[in-house]
Amino acid sequence: MPPGMPPGFPGVPGMQQPVRVETDERLTPKDIDFQPPLVICLSIISRLLGKPVSSATLKAGIPQQEGVITAASIVRSAERIGITAKTVYREKLRSITKLVMPCILLLRGGNACVLVDTTNNAARVVVPGHGMDETEIPLAKLEEEYTGYAIFCHRKSKLDKRASELKLIKTKRWFWGVLAKFWPIYKHVIGASIMTNIIIVASPLFVMNVYDRVIPNNATDTLWALAIGIVIAYTFDFLLKNLRSYFVDVAGRNADVLIGSKIMNHLMSARLDHMPESAGAVANNIREFESLREFFGSSSLVALIDMPFLVLFIVVIYFIGGPIAYPIFVAVPLVILVGVFLQIPFQHIIENHYKESTQKHALLFEIVQGLETIKTSMAEGRMQARWENVVGLSAHSNSRAKTMANISITFSVFITQMVSVAVIITGVYLISKGELTVGALIACNILSGRSMAPLSAVAGLLSRYQQSRMALNALDMLMEMPSERPEDKEAFHYGTIEPSVTLTNVSFSYPGTDKAVLHDVNLSLKPGERVGIVGRTGAGKTTLGKLCVGLYQPVEGSVQVGDIDLRQMDVADLRRKVGYISQDSLLFYGTLKDNIAFGLPEADDQSINAAAEIAGVNDFVRDHPAGFGMMVGERGTSLSGGQRQAVTIARALLPDPEVLIMDEPSSNMDNQSEYRLKERLRSYIEGKTLIVITHRHSMLDLVDRLVIMDRGKIVVDGPKQAVLDGLRSGQIKVSL
Repeated sequence: MPPGMPPGFPGVPGMQQPVRVETDERLTPKDIDFQPPLVICLSIISRLLGKPVSSATLKAGIPQQEGVITAASIVRSAERIGITAKTVYREKLRSITKLVMPCILLLRGGNACVLVDTTNNAARVVVPGHGMDETEIPLAKLEEEYTGYAIFCHRKSKLDKRASELKLIKTKRWFWGVLAKFWPIYKHVIGASIMTNIIIVASPLFVMNVYDRVIPNNATDTLWALAIGIVIAYTFDFLLKNLRSYFVDVAGRNADVLIGSKIMNHLMSARLDHMPESAGAVANNIREFESLREFFGSSSLVALIDMPFLVLFIVVIYFIGGPIAYPIFVAVPLVILVGVFLQIPFQHIIENHYKESTQKHALLFEIVQGLETIKTSMAEGRMQARWENVVGLSAHSNSRAKTMANISITFSVFITQMVSVAVIITGVYLISKGELTVGALIACNILSGRSMAPLSAVAGLLSRYQQSRMALNALDMLMEMPSERPEDKEAFHYGTIEPSVTLTNVSFSYPGTDKAVLHDVNLSLKPGERVGIVGRTGAGKTTLGKLCVGLYQPVEGSVQVGDIDLRQMDVADLRRKVGYISQDSLLFYGTLKDNIAFGLPEADDQSINAAAEIAGVNDFVRDHPAGFGMMVGERGTSLSGGQRQAVTIARALLPDPEVLIMDEPSSNMDNQSEYRLKERLRSYIEGKTLIVITHRHSMLDLVDRLVIMDRGKIVVDGPKQAVLDGLRSGQIKVSL
């Protein structure tokens, strides 16, 4: 190994896999560094730029397949934390100026490092897995590993709150801002449209000259000259139209991906207390993006760009035929006025159709998710009636919308036909007076049809405008939901935090309800303390657990982990330290391994197996021929309730959290499975802070302290044995 080379540097064994602690014993989740090299490098960059952010925060929410995170994903992650990043190609390291350092170098084998500085023969780098220590490496050796690609990063300039005194309206900037990025492409589209519309004028001029000059004089030489010219013009028109369509498609496709990604990213980070109650309603809102995309599709955009050329065609018609242009002068504003007038009833119809469509999708989701209950309750007839009712309403409003759209389009076609008749009649009179030739009349008629064509397309656009406007408003409502990671909030990375939990004067009620679920709750857990929470159904136990993991925020009071208010912490940092096992054992379509490593797809098989062993997943995996590759079905329907619980427990244990909250972890397990789970958890929870929310008193064997809740309040809090003795003796009178 060359001098100055740190252990594990690219090209040296040990860097191809996540950094790990080698022991003779079985690895536990805590022994593995799950963060990919690019994520660690961006975390290092954030520290060097004065915006320290943890690797867990950077990785949260960015797309990854099989644990692989690309440079494009890292650029997106950097933008989210206020760092402008760009992937560039620099063939040689010497061509990277010091002005852009520190930067990330992409190395061979999927590795990366942070380049801090360079000299004539050496480079100072920070290697993932070695903290913030800088190491000097021979420049030639680094060149061997360098792929030629780097990621340049710098902090975004940001105004402070004093600048917000001038209120600037930025509604829907998430949509228009993305489209604005493709303005350079749209400029090419406009340029191509200008050329094609100019070429269109050549066709009627060709016809006019043939009728007026070639045919009367039998000028075949002129005919061939004109024919060659028009063929060349048509060839350019063919190429320009295809080029225009290609540019529109490229811009539309890329905008579609970016906007769709932005919508989904915001949905994933939205606060649950501001989410709509119906999942079907949310899905319908996102589905409306299709209407928006169609409006800004190729035909719509081209029609809008062609509209201004009406003036050009009318001027040419007036130049050729004079009064023949008058019918077009009248027809153009008439078609536009009728289209605008129809928007008034059309808007009302579209709004009703949107509400009915939302209701239809909400009911559909409810039926699909509850099909088993519907069958066992013999409620098929009732749900069928509700479905037919809402589908009937939706079909009626859809029919009315189509009728209004057809009126607009057919009226435009009718006016176009009338214009053609008026042009011919006017032209005949002008010919009889000797003021117009037959060729000029034919040319004017062709141009009149071409000038009215954009109006027919715009009539269809006006009918789709209301649908697109409603879709944009629906999506804007979704995008305006408060996020767990607000843009104006800079979360602080605290590093090591002691695993204590404190609730101070916490009150909470779910949105849309007046009833408070928690009333002035005060609870404190020291590091390593193990607490059981029991109480009647509806006492607020589950809500308390969700507040501790940041799924909801208290209406009053504060929740702290390690004496730090959760609202100061990034949710990724919080959920890395606080593991949560929900009483709803929800799995996703895929393999058993995929579901255990759901939030850590880069976790290796040893870590997954260790978590599965503790949770009891291995008890049923061993008997299945596919092992961890077995498919679990949607929502885990291929597994029993107890098996699903075991998988969700393994999922929560995999990151090895310092605080573990378990909400009814064994409610679907048999006594033997529950006993094995308790025994395996005993050694795992040593030194960890534990909260067990349960109705099964046998799970209380894991805790030393017992809290009883009733009607949103803590009514009893003390040592477990003392509380249990008080309940048995009647000194504590609480119904459980």
